[in-house]
This record gives sequence, C-alpha cells and structure tokens, in this order.
Amino acid sequence: MLKSLSFISKNINKNQIVNNVSNNGSKFLFGNQKQNMKSMYSSIRFFSSEQELPPRDADQFDVVIVGAGPSGLSAAIRLKQLSEKEGKDLRVCVVEKGSEVGSHILSGAVMDPKALNELIPDWREKGAPLSTEVKQDKLYYLTENRSWRLPTPRLFHNEGNYIISLGNVVRWLGEQAEAMGVEVYPSFAASEVLFDENGAVRGIATNDMGIAKDGSLTSNFTRGMELNAKLTIFAEGCRGSLTKGLFEKFNLRDECDPQCFGLGIKETWEIKPEKHQKGLVIHTLGYPLNDEIMGGSFIYHADNNTVNLGLVVGLDYTNPYLNPYQEFQKLKLHPLVKDMLEGGTCIQYGARTINEGGFQSIPKLIFPGGALVGCTAGFVNVPKIKGSHYAMKTGILAAEAAFPELISQQEKEQQQQDGETTKIEPLLIKEYPEQLKESWVWKELREVRNYRPSLHWGTLPGLIYGALEMYIFRGLAPWTLRNGKPDNETLKPAAECEKIEYKKPDGQITFDLMTSVMRSGTNHEENQPIHLKVRDMNVAKKVNRDIYDGPEGRFCPAGVYEWVEGDKGEKELVRNSVFCLHCKTCDIKDPTQNIDFTVPEGGGGPKYGAM
Repeated sequence: MLKSLSFISKNINKNQIVNNVSNNGSKFLFGNQKQNMKSMYSSIRFFSSEQELPPRDADQFDVVIVGAGPSGLSAAIRLKQLSEKEGKDLRVCVVEKGSEVGSHILSGAVMDPKALNELIPDWREKGAPLSTEVKQDKLYYLTENRSWRLPTPRLFHNEGNYIISLGNVVRWLGEQAEAMGVEVYPSFAASEVLFDENGAVRGIATNDMGIAKDGSLTSNFTRGMELNAKLTIFAEGCRGSLTKGLFEKFNLRDECDPQCFGLGIKETWEIKPEKHQKGLVIHTLGYPLNDEIMGGSFIYHADNNTVNLGLVVGLDYTNPYLNPYQEFQKLKLHPLVKDMLEGGTCIQYGARTINEGGFQSIPKLIFPGGALVGCTAGFVNVPKIKGSHYAMKTGILAAEAAFPELISQQEKEQQQQDGETTKIEPLLIKEYPEQLKESWVWKELREVRNYRPSLHWGTLPGLIYGALEMYIFRGLAPWTLRNGKPDNETLKPAAECEKIEYKKPDGQITFDLMTSVMRSGTNHEENQPIHLKVRDMNVAKKVNRDIYDGPEGRFCPAGVYEWVEGDKGEKELVRNSVFCLHCKTCDIKDPTQNIDFTVPEGGGGPKYGAM
C-alpha cells in the first residue's frame, strides 16, 4: 500500500504543476482552462510511507474525450457548435498524452478535405494549414534497381486533396476547439477507464506522476485526476491502450474480423530545389518488400523543398528476421529514391502503426457510457492510404448523435426538485452507428473492403484482383474476403527462416537506428516505471527468444528491445523505454501478446515537429 507524508501542499505546488505543464510546449492550457486545472489540482500531495494514499481528486464533465487527434478534436468542436446553435452549455474536456497537441501525430499525409468542409466550411479564411494542393499522382512498381511507371488507379487519384503536416492541422484544430470553450489538456495521459456500479463507463483517470522506476514515490509525486462524464469518447488512434481493454470488457470485436496492421516508418527531408516538385504524390509497390509481404512506400513533395518519405510494412509478415526499419533504409538506396535524396538533409524521423483491416474489422462502436471514433476503431481506407477525413467524420457523427441525449439529460437534471440527489446517467448513443451506416464513410469503406485481403495471394495477383474490384465490381461483389488470423500469429519459427543481412548505414542516405530516433524528439523521464509491460519474462524467453530468436529487437523501430548476455550466461530482455515512439508495434506483433503498451507519464514520447 502506498503511504503518504504528513506534509500536504495546496498553495505552492498546484500552481507549480499547472505552470510546468503550461510551459512544456502546451499552448492550449491558458485563460479559464488554466484556472479550471488549478482547481482540479487543489489538493496536490507529496507522499512517503507513513499515511495511506488518499483518493484522487475528481471533476465532472458532460463529455470527456481521450486523444487530441483529428477525431477527438472534431467531436469536441461539433459538440460546441451544436451547443452554440441551440443556446445550450456543455462542458467538454479533451485529454492528450503528448506534451502538446500534435506532438504525437506522425506528420506527412495527403488529406481529403471533405470532412473539414463539413466541420468548418470557412477553414480557408480561418487559416487552416492546407496550402499544398496535389498536382500530380504517380505509381511505380519497383525491383531492386529498376522502376516501372504504372497507370494511376481510380482510387489513387488525389485531385482536390492536400499534402499536409497532419500535426499542424491538428494543432490548428486544437486552437479552434479551445476558442469555442473546449478544455484541452495536453500532457495528461489517460491511464484507466472508470466504471460505475453497473459496469458502465463513467469516465477516465489520468496517471499518477512522480513514481520512481522501483515503484517508490519521489518528492514530485502527484495523484492523477478522475475525469467523470456522461459520455466518454475514445479517440486514442491506432491500437489505443484503453480501447484494447474495452474490446474485451464489452465484447466489441465478437462480430468482426481481427484487425490487421501496418507499420509506417517515415522521414522528412529537405532536398535540393531543383529536385523538388511541389504537389507531387508518388506511391510504390514491390521492392524492398518481397511478394509475400504486404506494403508499399509513399513520397509526398510538400512546402519549402521538403519531402515526406515513408514505407508501410504489413505486420502479418512471417520471417522473424525481417527488420522494417532496415527495409526502409533499403528503399532509400533504390535509384528512384536515392537520386531525389542526394544532397539533401534528413530533418525528422518517426514511426506509427496503421489500421489495415478495413470494413470487415470495424468493431461495435458504442457501449454504456462510451463510444469509439477514428483510428482507434479502425476507420482507414487502405488503397487510398487515408484515414484522417474518416477520423474527423466519425467524430462529427458521434457528437451529433450524443448532443440531443446530453441535452435531454441536462433538462431532466434541471427539473429535479431542490435537495434531490442528481444521478449521472451514462449515455448509450444508439444513433451513432446508425448514422455512420448512412454516411459516405461506410459507403467508401465497403467499396474497398476486398483490396487488402486479396494481397494475401501475392502482390501481382492482388493487383489484378484489385483492378477488377476497382473498375468492374466497384464494391458490389457479393462476397467479402476475410482478413485471416491476427498479426501476432503469423511468425514462423526462426529455424524455418533465413536470416536477412542488411548493409551498414552510410550516414548520408541511410542511418543507424539511434541517429534516427534522436530525430524524433522522443523523451521520457528516465526514473519512472517502464511503461512497456512484459506480463511473463519466462514466456518471453521460451517463446520470443528460443523459438523466434528475439523478433522484438528487429520489429521495434526505436531500438527499445534488446536481448543481452545476462549474469547466468543466457540472454535477458532489456527494455530501453526512454526511446519509445509510442508506435504500438510491440503490443501488436508480440507472438503471445505478452507485451502491453501502457501510457507513461504525460508529456513523454515523441515530439514531432511541424514538418
């Protein structure tokens, strides 16, 4: 049992905590919001081992949203728009584990603005950072030394779309939300779902801070907060740590295929002006991946002579010796790419997993007191390689379904007689999935549902089938291909696979992993519990080490996992969690699901810039 010191500070440290958070790059915590947060921290305490740990402080909202990404902020903005239109007042809170809004968003994307057009029709006048319109699309099939230009498929055309920094777009959305009265709190990591006596979601709790790596409490220890709400919207992005638990508790995945994932590894380069073609979008298939590995690359020519370059590797690959980071380095040595990069400078690196299951992997979206929106539910169009506009639209739809329910409950509370106890009823927004099925999100995802699973037949057979789907069936085929088994079950034993040798980095085009990780801006307080939990180290040894020869040391794009010689002469697993990019690959690909990503202290993790 954690115990407390007899020292309690309410005056100095509550202000210090808020000011520290506000000065840590969190520009969305000011004005009335700062006063609200100060009141939330009215009982900050420091502990040692003499008294029992007190309960968390709590606050009540109408809606709490976990994650300040496109879906979460769109939901918050839409709720406030509806409140203003109807003359109502709803208290809406968004918590974000990154040090600032957008810091955990791996930027460099092509965005379809249709959802933004619906949410904020005058976004141009309000200065939304969408300035580079796509001018040309190219598709190539690569072999090791050659490239063949392919006809650009119908769904790959990007007319009217924009090459963006998604991080910048999210920062701008955060500003719009804050201006409307949404309480946006960066550096606060939601670590626990709270349930009422009937098992409904009643909110979330943020994690305690100031716990040392050995579990003791430091002088900076502060309790997390309980944020209670009538509705909690989970907008955590791909493989949300809280959402994963909700899948199990409410059996949300009982009627859908397993989700499958890709690992996206990306760099931003500043290249020579004569090599830059602003508005050019390139996608490639083939090399460096073989015919049994799903994936491909993207090259987006953005503003200021910058290029966003990335490789997506399907995490259903079978060879435990595959190293996605090294495959990305191989891509950069291909003549098509190397010629573009030579003489340029790499200025940013990052990695993030991507949902690829599509239509047949969408789970149930609602449960008592909560709802799922955006990438945490899997809304991604794989052939289009887009998800941000689906994230925004699902956030909008959830808000529109929730608003009348929230107002109805608010009116019931106002009609209660003085002295009566107000009972907060968790909402079940049944209209949300119904409205979704009537939207363009559902239609578009259903149309492309068979593309990704057809690639299990191989790249070329999949492309041929994809052409039939795109131009003949157009989503109307009377069958739905299945996604197969989860990604963690696809590895073959190391004894059945060939080791893969990768070239040493040249320091100009290709780089060692630690050099790249430093470009991500990732940082964690070192003296805190490791947030990458291994449930059973014996399983890690007997399965990961002995059967698969330590694949986590290769599939992690940040060098977090290492098998090193221990005192007893056998290899032991070491976790360098300070390097973690929060990509969630380990949580997905570990063969026995023995690794769990949990949130570290708020503000930790990558700090992706505005590229």
